[in-house]
Amino acid sequence: MGFKISSRDDRLCNYALNLFYWGSLVLSARTTFPRFSPVLRFICIVLLASGLAACAQGARDVYVGKGLFGDIFVYDDAKGLRGLAFGSRFSRQSVVKRGDPTHLELEYARIAMIALGLARNPPQRVLVVGLGGGSMPQFLRLAYPDARIDVVEIDPAVVWVAETYFDVRQDERLHVHVGDGRAFVESVPPGSYDIIILDAYGVGSVPRHLTTFEFLRAVRQALRTDGVAVSNIWGPNINAVYRDMLSTHRAVFDALQIVYTPNDGNVLVFGLPRSLRLTQAELAARARAIAQPPLFRYDLGRYVEQAWLDANVVAVNGQILRDRMGDDLSGPLLAP
Repeated sequence: MGFKISSRDDRLCNYALNLFYWGSLVLSARTTFPRFSPVLRFICIVLLASGLAACAQGARDVYVGKGLFGDIFVYDDAKGLRGLAFGSRFSRQSVVKRGDPTHLELEYARIAMIALGLARNPPQRVLVVGLGGGSMPQFLRLAYPDARIDVVEIDPAVVWVAETYFDVRQDERLHVHVGDGRAFVESVPPGSYDIIILDAYGVGSVPRHLTTFEFLRAVRQALRTDGVAVSNIWGPNINAVYRDMLSTHRAVFDALQIVYTPNDGNVLVFGLPRSLRLTQAELAARARAIAQPPLFRYDLGRYVEQAWLDANVVAVNGQILRDRMGDDLSGPLLAP
């Protein structure tokens, strides 16, 4: 789930978002730049708090409640968008435009659709781990009416919120399973899915047991050989194990494609269980070919041209994240 700030003023919103991004970099810089001025850090915190407070003025709470892992916020902004946040009103894990399931507001959700150019098309079966507000499952159901979409969400409160406030509708084509994503993936027959989207976030990170070599190996096994897995992770400025996560993906999959969100802090990792080597230009061409209007309202190929990362450069020299006896795999993976 991505990060997006709501506001009645787009310029102020972009200002606050940039403050968040660079503020996160500064505040996490103590491991890289231990002599960074405490005064500058304090100034950054003050500016960040001011920008976020100003942005919050454009939002109206629709629902505030408790989930398994903390507070859940649903709110509308002045642009008519509805957001879902965990832990704080200032973060958005999901955004929808009610009545318009083709609208993908967050960049990470748009970029995740590159998977449609890397798997059998049209897809027959799709798995999404992490429901949020249901923007991607709803989009895929409309785009591919013959596809069967499974969603796994561990928190029943999130499922209720998605159905009540985000118009998520279950039927024979879209079914939400309440339970742990890893347990579900490990229980399905090999080759079950064309596309698996890993978008499970808690308050601030991917649950640790959904990051390991063993879990990703189970994801690979659940894919068709012509399928693709998509992982939404935080980028290096606010993710202490970013390079480890990329290296773990590379150890599991035969080929990787990596695209980051130009304006948010997310990185999308596309893992393929086959040796399909594509250049940046070839991936952009595939993305552009499948992202046709009226369903797609943005140039998906342009994201690849602007924000592609070479896996041979960035997915190296990290530690392979493994399940180990005695380890607590339930905790988050956050920058120290």
